[in-house]
Amino acid sequence: MKRIFILSMVCVLAICLVAVSAPAQSKKEAFKYEDKIGVVKIKKGDPIHIACWMVVAGADATLGTDTKRGVEIAIEDKGGKILGFAVKLSVQDTGCNAEGGQAAATKLAADPTIVAAIGSNCSSEARPGAPILWKAGIATVSPSNTAPDLTAPNRGPGYDGYLRTAHNDKVQGAVAAEFAIKQLKIKKAATIHDGSPYAEQLQGVFAENFKKLGGTITSQEAVAPTDTDMRPVLTKIATGKPDLIYFPIFIAAGGHVTRQAKEVKGLEKTKLMSADGTFSPDFIKAAGNAAVGMYHSSPDFSAFGEGYKTFLDKHQKKYAEKPIAPFHAHGYDAAMIVFAAIEKVGKVAPDGTLHIGRQQLRDALYATKDFKGLTGKLTCGATGDCADPMIAIYQMTADNVKKLANPEKPIWSPAVAAAPKPAPAKEAPKKK
Repeated sequence: MKRIFILSMVCVLAICLVAVSAPAQSKKEAFKYEDKIGVVKIKKGDPIHIACWMVVAGADATLGTDTKRGVEIAIEDKGGKILGFAVKLSVQDTGCNAEGGQAAATKLAADPTIVAAIGSNCSSEARPGAPILWKAGIATVSPSNTAPDLTAPNRGPGYDGYLRTAHNDKVQGAVAAEFAIKQLKIKKAATIHDGSPYAEQLQGVFAENFKKLGGTITSQEAVAPTDTDMRPVLTKIATGKPDLIYFPIFIAAGGHVTRQAKEVKGLEKTKLMSADGTFSPDFIKAAGNAAVGMYHSSPDFSAFGEGYKTFLDKHQKKYAEKPIAPFHAHGYDAAMIVFAAIEKVGKVAPDGTLHIGRQQLRDALYATKDFKGLTGKLTCGATGDCADPMIAIYQMTADNVKKLANPEKPIWSPAVAAAPKPAPAKEAPKKK
């Protein structure tokens, strides 16, 4: 009898244990998180790893440093955390060339802890780098790639994980051409590129629109980014007697072109215009007094959102200087849409592990719509263009050169040109 009682008690205890453990087991089995190409799992206490691939060394380092700072301020504005997990930021230098972009992307692709990437800076880096990242399931958002082919409909599946908050140069080139024709009254222009996707395509868009508006392109020349003697090319350009030279290249080569153009016979009075690739204090150092009076096409800071002033105050406090290149706000916005996408698709399991689906994250980025950023309202199109593109023209003054500071206010923009002109004030009737 005693034995039967003991066996009965054992059975009762076993049933109770099963009853108690069943809900926990069912809860464990109930959590499912699946993704077509893979899931990043981040244990409780570990950080969300975001990687920047940017040019942070060499002649064009200001471009990458500027955008990286935008990302850093974005992280601070999120309190350093997303979904309760700390954010870890790592940086790979890209060199502003194809080889550097490929090397940086290869390193990032080998790290399975990286959730998303922000970069690259130069379009030449993105061409080989973006497909390498997406093959590893890493979506990337560029704050400063502007070459049109990167978001063209025929760009290929390797770029399915690529987006950008920077403008498309189809916009910038058209604005530069319109300014030259309508404001400067230029009839003839020449262009110089350096073989990079950015420069070659931007000067091509400028030339196409310049001709559509009735102008003549006298020559389209090329230099290498490492060239220092630009006189042969400039002498060739001088034979066409252009009124303006548009050279959307980078800092080192741009400085040589600017200095030497003033020394070539026939170009003494030729106007010079560059673009956002040289819109930096480092370019002013490279060009010296020859930069006085020249023009730059670049993002229209005066049209940025209300939060931009607050951003500038934070930037000054954190880095003890003003932004050093044009794409800091685009870097901030790139980080913010990545963070928003993580918050949308990230799920925390009962054991505290954060799950982030790679395809889901990519799809959430592409679904970005009317996102209120510093640079405007961002809506990502089918091929990754997310920008609210606003371009303006700036002119370097003697004071800019003296202080090694970019102009802060544009001298012209399409938005201002298109705005209705105020009606002239009516004269008061004369007293008889």
